[in-house]
Amino acid sequence: MEALVLERQGKISLRDIALDQELGPRDVRIAVNTVGICGSDIHYYEHGRIGPFVLEEPMVLGHEASGVVVEVGERVTRLAKGERVCMEPGIPDPNSRASRLGLYNLDPAVRFWATPPVHGCLARTVVHPEDYVFRLPENVSFAEGALVEPLAVGLHGAVKADIRPGDVGLVTGAGTIGIVTALSALAGGCSKVILSDVQTKKLEIASGLGPIVPVDVTRENLTEVVLEQTDGWGADILFEASGSPQVAESILEPLCPGGRIVYIGIPGAPVPLDVAAAQTKEISIATVFRYAHVYPRALALMGSGRIDLKPLVTDVYAFEDGVKAFDYARNKKPSTIKVQITLD
Repeated sequence: MEALVLERQGKISLRDIALDQELGPRDVRIAVNTVGICGSDIHYYEHGRIGPFVLEEPMVLGHEASGVVVEVGERVTRLAKGERVCMEPGIPDPNSRASRLGLYNLDPAVRFWATPPVHGCLARTVVHPEDYVFRLPENVSFAEGALVEPLAVGLHGAVKADIRPGDVGLVTGAGTIGIVTALSALAGGCSKVILSDVQTKKLEIASGLGPIVPVDVTRENLTEVVLEQTDGWGADILFEASGSPQVAESILEPLCPGGRIVYIGIPGAPVPLDVAAAQTKEISIATVFRYAHVYPRALALMGSGRIDLKPLVTDVYAFEDGVKAFDYARNKKPSTIKVQITLD
Protein backbone atom coordinates (compact mmCIF):
# COMPACT_ATOMS: atom_id res chain seq x y z
CA MET A 1 0.00 0.00 0.00
CA GLU A 2 1.18 3.53 -0.78
CA ALA A 3 2.24 5.38 2.37
CA LEU A 4 4.52 8.12 3.68
CA VAL A 5 7.39 6.18 5.22
CA LEU A 6 10.12 7.41 7.53
CA GLU A 7 12.95 5.26 6.19
CA ARG A 8 15.54 6.44 8.70
CA GLN A 9 16.52 9.64 10.46
CA GLY A 10 16.30 12.47 7.91
CA LYS A 11 14.78 10.39 5.09
CA ILE A 12 11.06 10.18 4.13
CA SER A 13 9.66 8.41 1.04
CA LEU A 14 6.24 8.08 -0.56
CA ARG A 15 6.18 4.43 -1.59
CA ASP A 16 4.43 1.10 -1.34
CA ILE A 17 4.94 -0.78 1.91
CA ALA A 18 3.53 -4.06 3.22
CA LEU A 19 1.06 -3.36 6.05
CA ASP A 20 -0.94 -5.82 8.12
CA GLN A 21 -4.54 -4.66 7.58
CA GLU A 22 -6.50 -7.78 8.37
CA LEU A 23 -10.03 -6.81 9.46
CA GLY A 24 -11.00 -8.29 12.82
CA PRO A 25 -14.62 -8.82 13.91
CA ARG A 26 -14.69 -5.56 15.93
CA ASP A 27 -12.54 -3.52 13.54
CA VAL A 28 -13.41 -0.99 10.85
CA ARG A 29 -11.49 -0.20 7.69
CA ILE A 30 -11.17 3.53 7.02
CA ALA A 31 -10.22 5.38 3.86
CA VAL A 32 -7.98 8.09 5.27
CA ASN A 33 -8.93 11.61 4.20
CA THR A 34 -6.83 14.07 6.24
CA VAL A 35 -3.77 13.70 8.48
CA GLY A 36 -2.11 16.44 10.50
CA ILE A 37 1.64 16.67 10.96
CA CYS A 38 2.49 16.65 14.66
CA GLY A 39 5.65 17.88 16.35
CA SER A 40 6.41 14.28 17.29
CA ASP A 41 6.41 13.30 13.59
CA ILE A 42 8.94 16.04 12.90
CA HIS A 43 11.03 14.98 15.90
CA TYR A 44 11.25 11.40 14.62
CA TYR A 45 12.12 12.74 11.16
CA GLU A 46 14.94 14.91 12.50
CA HIS A 47 16.25 12.78 15.36
CA GLY A 48 15.03 9.21 14.76
CA ARG A 49 13.90 8.83 18.35
CA ILE A 50 11.89 10.31 21.21
CA GLY A 51 13.14 9.16 24.59
CA PRO A 52 13.09 5.35 24.70
CA PHE A 53 11.22 5.06 21.38
CA VAL A 54 13.87 4.56 18.71
CA LEU A 55 13.33 4.12 14.97
CA GLU A 56 15.01 0.85 14.03
CA GLU A 57 13.18 0.05 10.78
CA PRO A 58 10.98 1.98 8.30
CA MET A 59 7.78 3.33 9.86
CA VAL A 60 4.65 4.98 8.42
CA LEU A 61 4.16 8.42 9.98
CA GLY A 62 1.02 10.24 11.19
CA HIS A 63 -1.46 9.91 14.04
CA GLU A 64 -3.88 12.88 13.72
CA ALA A 65 -6.47 11.58 11.27
CA SER A 66 -9.99 11.55 9.87
CA GLY A 67 -11.61 9.55 7.09
CA VAL A 68 -14.55 7.46 5.88
CA VAL A 69 -15.55 3.96 6.98
CA VAL A 70 -15.36 1.64 3.96
CA GLU A 71 -15.74 -1.76 5.65
CA VAL A 72 -16.86 -3.06 9.04
CA GLY A 73 -16.17 -6.27 10.94
CA GLU A 74 -18.95 -8.75 11.62
CA ARG A 75 -19.34 -7.70 15.29
CA VAL A 76 -19.27 -3.92 14.71
CA THR A 77 -22.51 -2.33 15.94
CA ARG A 78 -21.91 1.40 16.32
CA LEU A 79 -20.49 2.39 12.93
CA ALA A 80 -21.54 1.81 9.33
CA LYS A 81 -19.98 1.99 5.90
CA GLY A 82 -19.90 5.55 4.54
CA GLU A 83 -19.75 7.34 7.89
CA ARG A 84 -17.23 10.13 8.42
CA VAL A 85 -15.02 9.50 11.42
CA CYS A 86 -11.88 10.44 13.34
CA MET A 87 -9.63 7.95 15.07
CA GLU A 88 -8.03 7.90 18.51
CA PRO A 89 -4.50 6.67 17.75
CA GLY A 90 -3.63 4.77 20.93
CA ILE A 91 -4.85 1.21 21.43
CA PRO A 92 -4.31 -0.04 25.00
CA ASP A 93 -4.55 -3.53 26.42
CA PRO A 94 -8.16 -3.57 27.70
CA ASN A 95 -7.21 -6.02 30.44
CA SER A 96 -4.27 -4.08 31.83
CA ARG A 97 -4.52 -2.65 35.32
CA ALA A 98 -4.22 0.91 33.98
CA SER A 99 -7.07 0.35 31.52
CA ARG A 100 -9.31 -1.23 34.14
CA LEU A 101 -8.71 1.81 36.35
CA GLY A 102 -9.73 4.14 33.49
CA LEU A 103 -6.13 5.28 32.91
CA TYR A 104 -5.66 3.60 29.56
CA ASN A 105 -3.39 6.41 28.30
CA LEU A 106 -0.88 5.23 30.91
CA ASP A 107 -0.97 1.58 29.88
CA PRO A 108 2.67 0.57 29.24
CA ALA A 109 1.47 -1.78 26.52
CA VAL A 110 -0.47 0.86 24.54
CA ARG A 111 0.15 0.72 20.77
CA PHE A 112 0.22 4.31 19.53
CA TRP A 113 0.32 5.19 15.83
CA ALA A 114 3.70 6.39 14.52
CA THR A 115 5.55 5.42 17.68
CA PRO A 116 8.23 2.83 16.89
CA PRO A 117 7.64 0.07 16.02
CA VAL A 118 3.94 0.86 15.35
CA HIS A 119 3.02 2.18 11.90
CA GLY A 120 1.01 5.40 11.66
CA CYS A 121 -1.91 6.39 9.45
CA LEU A 122 -0.37 8.25 6.50
CA ALA A 123 -1.54 5.50 4.16
CA ARG A 124 -4.53 5.07 1.85
CA THR A 125 -6.44 2.98 4.41
CA VAL A 126 -6.12 1.91 8.03
CA VAL A 127 -7.79 -0.75 10.15
CA HIS A 128 -8.73 0.32 13.67
CA PRO A 129 -10.87 -1.00 16.56
CA GLU A 130 -14.42 0.35 16.59
CA ASP A 131 -14.00 1.42 20.22
CA TYR A 132 -11.41 4.01 19.16
CA VAL A 133 -13.23 5.37 16.10
CA PHE A 134 -15.70 8.25 16.50
CA ARG A 135 -18.38 9.63 14.20
CA LEU A 136 -17.91 13.26 13.13
CA PRO A 137 -20.84 15.68 13.63
CA GLU A 138 -22.33 16.87 10.34
CA ASN A 139 -20.93 20.38 10.75
CA VAL A 140 -17.37 19.20 11.47
CA SER A 141 -15.09 18.88 8.43
CA PHE A 142 -12.40 16.27 7.81
CA ALA A 143 -9.76 18.95 8.49
CA GLU A 144 -11.33 19.70 11.88
CA GLY A 145 -11.73 15.97 12.54
CA ALA A 146 -7.98 15.52 12.14
CA LEU A 147 -7.51 18.16 14.88
CA VAL A 148 -9.51 16.24 17.48
CA GLU A 149 -6.34 14.43 18.56
CA PRO A 150 -4.43 17.57 19.66
CA LEU A 151 -7.66 19.06 21.05
CA ALA A 152 -8.01 15.97 23.24
CA VAL A 153 -4.66 16.83 24.85
CA GLY A 154 -5.89 20.33 25.71
CA LEU A 155 -9.20 19.07 27.05
CA HIS A 156 -7.46 16.47 29.18
CA GLY A 157 -5.41 19.31 30.64
CA ALA A 158 -8.54 21.36 31.30
CA VAL A 159 -10.10 18.44 33.16
CA LYS A 160 -6.93 17.98 35.22
CA ALA A 161 -6.93 21.73 36.06
CA ASP A 162 -10.16 21.57 38.08
CA ILE A 163 -11.38 24.82 36.50
CA ARG A 164 -13.87 26.85 38.51
CA PRO A 165 -16.25 29.19 36.66
CA GLY A 166 -14.61 32.57 36.17
CA ASP A 167 -11.02 31.42 36.63
CA VAL A 168 -8.31 33.24 34.71
CA GLY A 169 -6.09 30.87 32.79
CA LEU A 170 -2.56 31.36 31.53
CA VAL A 171 -1.14 29.23 28.70
CA THR A 172 2.57 29.38 27.90
CA GLY A 173 3.25 28.39 24.29
CA ALA A 174 1.03 29.24 21.30
CA GLY A 175 1.65 26.24 19.11
CA THR A 176 -1.24 23.94 18.16
CA ILE A 177 -1.35 22.36 21.63
CA GLY A 178 -1.15 25.73 23.38
CA ILE A 179 -3.99 27.22 21.34
CA VAL A 180 -6.30 24.22 21.73
CA THR A 181 -5.50 24.26 25.46
CA ALA A 182 -6.58 27.90 25.62
CA LEU A 183 -9.84 27.02 23.83
CA SER A 184 -10.35 24.05 26.16
CA ALA A 185 -9.82 26.25 29.23
CA LEU A 186 -12.43 28.71 27.96
CA ALA A 187 -14.89 25.90 27.22
CA GLY A 188 -14.21 24.54 30.71
CA GLY A 189 -15.22 27.77 32.43
CA CYS A 190 -12.30 30.21 32.36
CA SER A 191 -13.47 33.79 31.91
CA LYS A 192 -10.38 34.59 29.86
CA VAL A 193 -7.02 33.11 28.97
CA ILE A 194 -3.69 34.88 28.72
CA LEU A 195 -1.56 33.24 26.02
CA SER A 196 2.17 33.81 25.69
CA ASP A 197 4.66 33.02 22.96
CA VAL A 198 7.54 34.51 20.96
CA GLN A 199 5.65 34.34 17.62
CA THR A 200 3.40 37.37 17.05
CA LYS A 201 1.57 35.85 14.07
CA LYS A 202 0.38 32.83 16.06
CA LEU A 203 -0.76 35.09 18.89
CA GLU A 204 -2.72 37.25 16.46
CA ILE A 205 -4.61 34.21 15.14
CA ALA A 206 -5.32 32.92 18.63
CA SER A 207 -6.57 36.28 19.90
CA GLY A 208 -9.39 36.15 17.36
CA LEU A 209 -10.76 32.87 18.73
CA GLY A 210 -12.28 34.17 21.98
CA PRO A 211 -11.39 36.13 25.13
CA ILE A 212 -7.67 35.40 24.71
CA VAL A 213 -5.10 38.02 25.74
CA PRO A 214 -1.93 37.63 23.63
CA VAL A 215 1.47 38.31 25.17
CA ASP A 216 4.61 38.47 23.04
CA VAL A 217 7.26 37.74 25.66
CA THR A 218 9.97 39.24 23.45
CA ARG A 219 8.29 42.62 24.00
CA GLU A 220 6.28 42.33 27.21
CA ASN A 221 6.85 41.04 30.73
CA LEU A 222 4.47 38.12 31.20
CA THR A 223 4.06 38.45 34.96
CA GLU A 224 3.33 42.15 34.68
CA VAL A 225 0.63 41.53 32.08
CA VAL A 226 -0.94 38.78 34.20
CA LEU A 227 -1.03 40.99 37.28
CA GLU A 228 -2.52 43.82 35.24
CA GLN A 229 -5.22 41.50 33.90
CA THR A 230 -6.07 40.14 37.38
CA ASP A 231 -5.97 43.29 39.53
CA GLY A 232 -2.64 42.22 41.00
CA TRP A 233 -3.82 38.76 42.11
CA GLY A 234 -2.32 36.43 39.50
CA ALA A 235 -3.60 33.66 37.25
CA ASP A 236 -5.63 30.86 38.80
CA ILE A 237 -4.20 28.20 36.47
CA LEU A 238 -1.04 28.01 34.40
CA PHE A 239 -1.00 25.51 31.54
CA GLU A 240 2.61 24.97 30.47
CA ALA A 241 2.39 23.96 26.81
CA SER A 242 5.75 25.08 25.45
CA GLY A 243 8.04 22.41 26.89
CA SER A 244 10.65 25.14 27.26
CA PRO A 245 13.12 24.85 30.15
CA GLN A 246 13.34 28.67 30.18
CA VAL A 247 9.64 28.97 31.03
CA ALA A 248 10.15 26.75 34.06
CA GLU A 249 12.57 29.20 35.65
CA SER A 250 9.82 31.73 36.43
CA ILE A 251 6.73 29.52 36.29
CA LEU A 252 5.52 30.39 39.82
CA GLU A 253 5.64 34.18 39.46
CA PRO A 254 2.38 34.79 37.52
CA LEU A 255 0.31 32.40 39.67
CA CYS A 256 -2.03 33.53 42.43
CA PRO A 257 -1.94 32.02 45.95
CA GLY A 258 -3.57 28.59 45.76
CA GLY A 259 -3.02 28.48 42.00
CA ARG A 260 -2.55 25.37 39.88
CA ILE A 261 0.04 24.34 37.30
CA VAL A 262 -0.75 21.80 34.59
CA TYR A 263 2.32 20.57 32.70
CA ILE A 264 1.34 19.64 29.13
CA GLY A 265 4.43 20.27 27.01
CA ILE A 266 7.14 17.70 27.63
CA PRO A 267 10.55 19.35 28.12
CA GLY A 268 13.55 17.82 26.46
CA ALA A 269 15.63 18.14 29.62
CA PRO A 270 15.01 18.25 33.39
CA VAL A 271 13.50 21.54 34.56
CA PRO A 272 13.88 23.25 37.94
CA LEU A 273 11.07 23.81 40.44
CA ASP A 274 11.45 25.96 43.55
CA VAL A 275 9.50 23.73 45.93
CA ALA A 276 9.77 26.18 48.82
CA ALA A 277 8.32 28.99 46.71
CA ALA A 278 5.53 26.67 45.53
CA GLN A 279 4.75 25.78 49.15
CA THR A 280 4.45 29.41 50.24
CA LYS A 281 1.69 29.81 47.63
CA GLU A 282 0.30 26.28 48.12
CA ILE A 283 0.59 25.68 44.39
CA SER A 284 -0.94 22.44 43.11
CA ILE A 285 0.75 20.61 40.26
CA ALA A 286 -0.79 18.23 37.72
CA THR A 287 0.70 16.57 34.66
CA VAL A 288 -0.74 15.38 31.37
CA PHE A 289 0.29 12.48 29.13
CA ARG A 290 -1.89 12.25 26.04
CA TYR A 291 -5.55 11.79 27.14
CA ALA A 292 -8.22 9.28 28.11
CA HIS A 293 -12.01 9.28 27.56
CA VAL A 294 -11.89 12.71 25.89
CA TYR A 295 -12.80 12.25 22.20
CA PRO A 296 -16.60 12.25 22.74
CA ARG A 297 -16.26 15.41 24.85
CA ALA A 298 -14.15 17.09 22.14
CA LEU A 299 -16.57 16.21 19.36
CA ALA A 300 -19.57 17.40 21.38
CA LEU A 301 -17.92 20.80 21.89
CA MET A 302 -16.98 21.07 18.22
CA GLY A 303 -20.42 19.98 17.04
CA SER A 304 -22.13 22.53 19.26
CA GLY A 305 -19.90 25.34 17.98
CA ARG A 306 -18.30 25.98 21.37
CA ILE A 307 -14.88 25.20 19.92
CA ASP A 308 -13.94 26.24 16.37
CA LEU A 309 -10.70 24.76 15.06
CA LYS A 310 -10.98 25.84 11.42
CA PRO A 311 -8.60 28.84 11.75
CA LEU A 312 -5.82 26.56 13.00
CA VAL A 313 -5.41 24.82 9.63
CA THR A 314 -2.97 27.14 7.88
CA ASP A 315 -1.20 24.92 5.32
CA VAL A 316 -2.55 21.96 3.32
CA TYR A 317 -0.62 19.60 1.03
CA ALA A 318 -1.75 16.77 -1.23
CA PHE A 319 -0.63 13.24 -0.37
CA GLU A 320 1.59 13.23 -3.45
CA ASP A 321 3.44 16.21 -1.96
CA GLY A 322 3.77 14.64 1.48
CA VAL A 323 7.56 14.79 1.55
CA LYS A 324 7.38 18.52 0.74
CA ALA A 325 4.84 18.92 3.54
CA PHE A 326 7.23 17.45 6.08
CA ASP A 327 10.14 19.51 4.81
CA TYR A 328 8.02 22.64 5.10
CA ALA A 329 6.84 21.68 8.60
CA ARG A 330 10.49 21.42 9.68
CA ASN A 331 11.10 25.07 8.71
CA LYS A 332 7.64 26.60 8.64
CA LYS A 333 6.69 30.26 8.51
CA PRO A 334 5.90 32.03 11.81
CA SER A 335 2.24 32.24 10.79
CA THR A 336 1.89 28.46 10.39
CA ILE A 337 -0.04 26.61 13.07
CA LYS A 338 -1.13 23.26 11.64
CA VAL A 339 0.11 21.58 8.47
CA GLN A 340 -2.20 18.89 7.10
CA ILE A 341 -2.00 16.32 4.29
CA THR A 342 -5.10 15.32 2.33
CA LEU A 343 -5.42 11.91 0.70
CA ASP A 344 -8.80 12.28 -1.04
